[in-house]
Amino acid sequence: QVQLVESGGGLVQAGGSLRLSCAASGSIFSISDMGWYRQAPGKQRELVAIITSYGSTNYADSMKGRFTISRDNAKNTVYLQSDSLRPEDTAVYYCNALISSSRWGRVRDYWGQGTQVTVSS
Repeated sequence: QVQLVESGGGLVQAGGSLRLSCAASGSIFSISDMGWYRQAPGKQRELVAIITSYGSTNYADSMKGRFTISRDNAKNTVYLQSDSLRPEDTAVYYCNALISSSRWGRVRDYWGQGTQVTVSS
């Protein structure tokens, strides 16, 4: 079994910063892409950023410049540094990872439980 556990969310004032973390644990052979998504009340879940196992990154256009994704492969952990936060960034932020549990096993898509980020004006 594989688990993704996010941490680092909370309440922050507009203009502030937060660093989210997501650690994968359990039966893990390899992790390819890891990413962050968010879902605001009444809206669909949207991509924030993705990072490959080699460190290549891809950001949603609206997220470029204020969000930075990184990962520590030794710790099976992905991070999201969020700066200059705005009230419209308020959402539940979800971690996602593509994980294989054995050398010949298929890659499965895993999600964390989400962490709330609230930005006050």
